Amino acid sequence: MRKQFINGVWVDAKNGGVWDVLNPATEEIICSVPFGDDADCKLAIDAAQNLFKTWSVLSPWTRAEILKNAANIIRKNISDFARDMVMESGKPLSEASGELNVAANLFEWFAEEGKRSYGKVIPSSRTDKRMQVIYQPMGVIGVVTAWNFPAYNPARAWAAALAAGNTVVAKVSEYTPLTGMNLVVALVEAGIPAGVINLINGDASKIGNELLNNAFVKKISFTGSTRVGKILMDGASRTNTKLALELGGNAPVIIMDDVDVEQVAKSSVSTKFRNCGQVCVSPQRFYVHEKIFDQYLSAVVKHAEILKMGNGLDSETRLGPLINKNQQKGVLDIIEMAKMENNKILTGGDILEKGNFISPVVIEVINNDSEFINKEIFGPVLPLIKFSTLEEVIEKANDTPYGLAAYIWTNNINNAIYLSEKLEFGMIGINEWTPHGTEAPFGGWKQSGLGHESGSEGLFEYLEKKLISIGNL
Repeated sequence: MRKQFINGVWVDAKNGGVWDVLNPATEEIICSVPFGDDADCKLAIDAAQNLFKTWSVLSPWTRAEILKNAANIIRKNISDFARDMVMESGKPLSEASGELNVAANLFEWFAEEGKRSYGKVIPSSRTDKRMQVIYQPMGVIGVVTAWNFPAYNPARAWAAALAAGNTVVAKVSEYTPLTGMNLVVALVEAGIPAGVINLINGDASKIGNELLNNAFVKKISFTGSTRVGKILMDGASRTNTKLALELGGNAPVIIMDDVDVEQVAKSSVSTKFRNCGQVCVSPQRFYVHEKIFDQYLSAVVKHAEILKMGNGLDSETRLGPLINKNQQKGVLDIIEMAKMENNKILTGGDILEKGNFISPVVIEVINNDSEFINKEIFGPVLPLIKFSTLEEVIEKANDTPYGLAAYIWTNNINNAIYLSEKLEFGMIGINEWTPHGTEAPFGGWKQSGLGHESGSEGLFEYLEKKLISIGNL
């Protein structure tokens, strides 16, 4: 289906608007989809509110069966769904398939976790009183997700909200709407009642305002930029709408002098250039100990230069295009900024005649006062910075308004513990690049967001806590 989904029906936008979905590798139009506004959003909210009364009182086991069925349907259709994702996002086919597997896992995880929204009994200081805490679904949840992970981002919020007994109004990115539509297809085939999940596509500002101002919407989950997150926070201050925000990052990597340089360099390149660097937890600022700096630099350049860039449908492609021309221009501007600040471009930065490609860039930071490394690059750019002491690198790593993820590579357990406890980030990876998982909380400090997705914490983000107290017994 290539339409909006409101109250169990695939529909066009009320205003008749359409949006051409482009393949970022070829710049060709894949298809056209509806492009609506606040009117579509209001219809979706009304449908979700009507169904909340019945969906919320179903047994968690009943809801779980539907979500587990959806997980299996996603797995059954991975080849077709992945192809759509590659066409609209540009990422390599292997990455698209992997992402859809994770999305399926999220639906299955929260299907089971919904059965475990345990409350508690509180021993009272009074003998004639009994107290208990229970958790109940909130109501209609607005979920606004970004284009960089068009299956993973929606799945972790939709699955948690639905498992908790809420209904959902989902606004997907207009750049990657097909994957979100495919997830809805899976939920519909799995038997989800009409109105429980609603998907809209359209004007972000108008839809966002409707989600903020509509009294039926109890919470908004947003994945995207810190700039837009602040706009939502300003709006929520007027309406008291609860927020879950997964925002930007500027992840430091600290590489000590006791590592296997070749192995870490190789994995650094494959991780940094995953999804063309368009990853919120992407390692961004590579702080390398001075004793191994030159060796590591040479190895990184070698591995970056052999990455195959091209169409994601080519099985040999390891680096696809950026999502659109604006994103490409933004990354090129940051590369130019690095040059203007007298840093050294070691390799990369080439663009192709067609598509939003930039060949993988490695930069040696010569100017310690460079501002480009403070940007959220969100592209295929790997800056290398030399350091000598732990205290020096801790100060530099923490010198950012972001606090999502950070990475440490060392074989010294004392350094690993010391650094992990000193770094001001919500997720720390020690000798690994994936300090997150379906079963673990995902969230940031500082300006990187509010709340957590995934894990048991992700379920409780979509539940209200209620104290029930009985007196005069």
